Amino acid sequence: MREITALTPNEDEIFSRLDIAFARFLSQRATLDVAKKKKLEILLAALSQKQHQGHSCIEIDESDKNLLLDSGLTSENPVISSQTYPLIIEQNRLYLQRYWHYEDRLANQIKQFSQISKPVISLDSALERYFGDCKREINWQREAAKIAAQQAFCIITGGPGTGKTTTICKILAVLQEIADEPLLVALAAPTGKAAMRLQEAIALNLAGLDCPDGIKEQIPHTAITLHRLLGAKPPSPYFRHDAKTPLVFDLVVVDEASMVDLALMSKLADALKPGARLILLGDKDQLASVESGAVLADLIAALPDNTVELRQSYRFDDGIKKLADAVNQQDHEVAWHILSINDGVAGILGQARLMPYIVGQRDDYVALVNAKAEFTEVFRAFTRFQVLCSNRHGKNGALEINTAVEKVLFGQHLKYGAASWYPGRPVMVLQNNPGLHLYNGDIGICLPDKEQNGNLMVFFQRPDGAVKKYLPARLPLCETVFAMTIHKSQGSEFEEVLIVLPDTINPVLSKELLYTAITRARKKINIVAEESVFAASINRKMARITGLVDKFRQFNANY
Repeated sequence: MREITALTPNEDEIFSRLDIAFARFLSQRATLDVAKKKKLEILLAALSQKQHQGHSCIEIDESDKNLLLDSGLTSENPVISSQTYPLIIEQNRLYLQRYWHYEDRLANQIKQFSQISKPVISLDSALERYFGDCKREINWQREAAKIAAQQAFCIITGGPGTGKTTTICKILAVLQEIADEPLLVALAAPTGKAAMRLQEAIALNLAGLDCPDGIKEQIPHTAITLHRLLGAKPPSPYFRHDAKTPLVFDLVVVDEASMVDLALMSKLADALKPGARLILLGDKDQLASVESGAVLADLIAALPDNTVELRQSYRFDDGIKKLADAVNQQDHEVAWHILSINDGVAGILGQARLMPYIVGQRDDYVALVNAKAEFTEVFRAFTRFQVLCSNRHGKNGALEINTAVEKVLFGQHLKYGAASWYPGRPVMVLQNNPGLHLYNGDIGICLPDKEQNGNLMVFFQRPDGAVKKYLPARLPLCETVFAMTIHKSQGSEFEEVLIVLPDTINPVLSKELLYTAITRARKKINIVAEESVFAASINRKMARITGLVDKFRQFNANY
């Protein structure tokens, strides 16, 4: 702990106003003298800061521990304590009580799931029919199906294009085939975009599945967001389904699980009925969730016997895969060399070419908007290409690029420099609105509605392929999205991406951020970056402080 007695101006620059307000609010209620309260403020501000950065706790030393226990605000034994404390100490970790509860509940729920085996008599014949034999080499998709059939909890991880959704489609067929009665299955994802992609992938794979029509009918054809699955009750953080009112499903499949934060995963585990199965799909190398925790990575590390990694990519151009692998292995020299070759698949774009290139990529889109083409055609053209920025603010940030592109393409429609509704304005929803079935990350396009005398409406493509339209005034908070942050791109996929990094190093940059951006592209990548910034990004690995893995280790040591 830093030995200072007040929040100095330098500390004010480190901590946000919210961090400082939180620390002072709690420390004023501590049973400590003035000097010790000042020390406690620093510790609590650090906890708040790390919480906002995605950590579920912070590490403390023995002197910190003694200070916290003397404060009257902290418990070391929350399970047996009859009193609720705002702070929890577990081993050398300090939590806010709520996040300790989420982590503890999730660990205990998953421990129970991971120990439940599902004996199957006729499994081998079913696996051979869907995955072929495995006499010559290991078929990892088949191994994933085997674990999913025999365990109540299964994780299937792998990079984009390794066949996770192909595998899950076959797994669902296997599970339905060997079940005594048809299983009630839910397909879910953390965002509307991810749910739409999962649904499209299931439909595509289901059509080519070699199984009876009766089995195909038992596999769900729709995917929904986790918030919709659990029954969000805005504006509260609670859901309709929980331990007291569990979900009816025998099996829940969650795609893009790396995006699921600690609180949401804990609530999902709570809502599963006794005897249910849970399958998580995700890429362990992508960015962790925006909110607290690194749940997927932690569960993979803690439960290797319940995890299968798919290793062969079927989708990427070879150049994109090599670039993603080099970034993931933190080999910036190889990665920069791949980009420097500029073979038409992966290349470097100079800063001076940034705006002309983006505008050129939107020619077809603008032409379709001006021709008053159907929404589905316009939407397809828009989602072919996307600009992905590491930062939201500042030079080369998403807001700056959006403003510049908007002025060039549709400047004649903008009034007084403010965002206006005009034909062709693409927007991203920034707030969940279950009532309208619109969720954070959904992308819509403003177009004249031929059925409403040409009045402007904002059109969205839903996960089931349906098109919904809304009056602009009815939409939740949203913003123009010719460019988006890499964080917001999770769960999306585009034919081509342009990755834009700042000209100076900042804390957002990491190898996980670059890997996530690169793996959003199917066919082509360009990047705007200085080599020094690119190298610094690759060489920085993000690590979140959590206690989830330790909880499983302690559990294994006790049993």
